[in-house]
Amino acid sequence: MTEIKKQAQASLDSLYRIFTVPEAPDSTLGKIDISISQNLAGFLQEHIVAAERDLDLIEKDFSNPFIPQQPSFVSDQIDFVLDKVVAQSVHIASPSFVGHMASALPYFMLPLSRIMTALNQNLVKVETSKAFTPLERQVIGMIHHLIYERDSDFYGKWMHDPAHAIGSFCSGGTIANLTALWAARNAVLPASKDFAGIAQEGLAAGLQHYDYRALAVLVSERGHYSLGKAADILGIGRRNLVAIETDANNRIRPDLLAQRCDDLRRAGTKVMAIVGVAGSSETGSIDPLNAIADIAQERGIHFHVDSAWGGPTLFSRTHRRLLAGIERADSVTIDAHKQLYVPMGAGLCVFKRPETLASVEHHAEYIIRKGSKDLGSHSVEGSRPGMAVLVHAGLHIIARSGYELLIDEGIAKAKAFAEIIKASSDFELISEPELNILTYRYLPEAAKALLASNDSAQRSASNMILNRITRLIQKTQRALGLSFVSRTQLNPQRYDRDPVVVFRVVLANPLTTMAILQNVLEEQRRIVKDPAVQEEIRSLSSLQGE
Repeated sequence: MTEIKKQAQASLDSLYRIFTVPEAPDSTLGKIDISISQNLAGFLQEHIVAAERDLDLIEKDFSNPFIPQQPSFVSDQIDFVLDKVVAQSVHIASPSFVGHMASALPYFMLPLSRIMTALNQNLVKVETSKAFTPLERQVIGMIHHLIYERDSDFYGKWMHDPAHAIGSFCSGGTIANLTALWAARNAVLPASKDFAGIAQEGLAAGLQHYDYRALAVLVSERGHYSLGKAADILGIGRRNLVAIETDANNRIRPDLLAQRCDDLRRAGTKVMAIVGVAGSSETGSIDPLNAIADIAQERGIHFHVDSAWGGPTLFSRTHRRLLAGIERADSVTIDAHKQLYVPMGAGLCVFKRPETLASVEHHAEYIIRKGSKDLGSHSVEGSRPGMAVLVHAGLHIIARSGYELLIDEGIAKAKAFAEIIKASSDFELISEPELNILTYRYLPEAAKALLASNDSAQRSASNMILNRITRLIQKTQRALGLSFVSRTQLNPQRYDRDPVVVFRVVLANPLTTMAILQNVLEEQRRIVKDPAVQEEIRSLSSLQGE
């Protein structure tokens, strides 16, 4: 092994250690009086994903709706939590849990979370957060710089400016996307001489004043479901969240996007925003952001990028090119509780221009007064915990070099796993990993000739049976609790956009090894021997004889 490779491996080994809960508190943990129970520590160190117990049985432990009349001992409640909650939780930190956008946490997040909880700061107002407010503004600035790379003068002027905010910290991608579209909606129906603005007069009055039939948001068919909720909440209606067809690589088609924008304009509908996806939840695909930026810029449309998952790819000098054009977006979402490796409940929406969030600014005399540095004046949420302190810690302890290693390793692992699937005679890769997400399915020999047939009806019937097989395998594997992959439904072009149910694998946990991934496939092969699966395979054979 060369010296450079040795150094790289040493860096990886050092990084991986921070994702492993120590068996006993080290000196750093001891200094802040952290005490993890042996039961909890054992749970976090096990590789099993979940105990093999049905949810209806677990519900019996939580079936009493009555609040106790008399108090109980803290120790009794802790025992209850350990026995009935911890022991029956999903171990998303397990390296065998590769089905969702969750991972092991760096162990330093545990003591820091305890500090955050003990202080119980409320980030809505400086009066209830003090140092947490400038800390949160700094974190927003750091993420803003990761995306937009403005100079020091920009951040010196705007990061702590009481009259502006260059971003909003929130509980996750759903609220971050809502915040971006909220600002876009209010900006497209602004106040004028005889109209007080949508925030004051409402959507109906705004549409009437500007003579629009409706407002619309355009996004690829791989767009996140949170956008539908945002369309509902903002009053534009889910039907006006327009899904644009994707290409064979699950990326939005710019030609169809531009055409739809123009069709809607001619029909009297104002496109208030276009959303580009940078790391879709189902396939990890990245839209052609520069092409979308051109379309939005030519038509004066707010361009938002949902990079809740893929945004941290910007840390990688090798792979950041995949997000080329993100710096042209008017707003960007990043979820810190995904690939920034902090606990659940941390997301950000940052804005290219400091004035954009002014369209949603709100105040209250008793708590968020005009002219104060209160972050609640530009956020959907009111009371919020100081989650920014955990993001701040990650950005300093893991830092750019550590996040780069994590991103590069996750993508390399996904590509290596994809090659294993492609080399297997009994599995089919459905979507190539652009980042660290891929999809595949079990493909018995009996299905191959059917799928290669010129008979479209026969191909569709085969896919319907394969869909049932995929569901059976995934449900069985989940119930066994040894490992976990999720499933979703795609419409691959190679199968004439027929619905195809697939296994979905997300490789963000640095503790997941190639050996573990091989075991996932071997477990699926064992499940195939189940009589229910075998019966479906026989139905494929009978279809072949028709």
